[in-house]
Amino acid sequence: MTDSPKRRTLLLAAGGAGAAALTAGCGGGKDSSSSNATPGQELARTADIPVGGGKIFKDEGIVVTQPQQGEFKGFSNICTHAQCPVAGVSDGTINCTCHGSKFSITDGSVVHDPATRPLPEKKITVRDGSIRLA
Repeated sequence: MTDSPKRRTLLLAAGGAGAAALTAGCGGGKDSSSSNATPGQELARTADIPVGGGKIFKDEGIVVTQPQQGEFKGFSNICTHAQCPVAGVSDGTINCTCHGSKFSITDGSVVHDPATRPLPEKKITVRDGSIRLA
């Protein structure tokens, strides 16, 4: 018994749609270099970033962390594994829930795979209690 052309076409189309959905889910359908950020833009007040934690600014494409009191760091909010946006900051790591990658809030280095490259640093400035994009 052979498959009719209609059945094969339907199965191929369904498989292609599934692959496209998986790709969009992992990559978010967004270029990792795009953001709505502008230099000098205020992201937050220093009091808004918890010590030992951080905050994700999705629209600006950045995660701001405060590893130690008064020390602020900026990193890309896009996971280096599959280009998913990171989802949270807790227990000293920036966490991607797509595949479980975790990155250090101190330097963006990989703490838990599958990612193999650190989160790229994003330049920020801190002055008079204001955290701004550099």
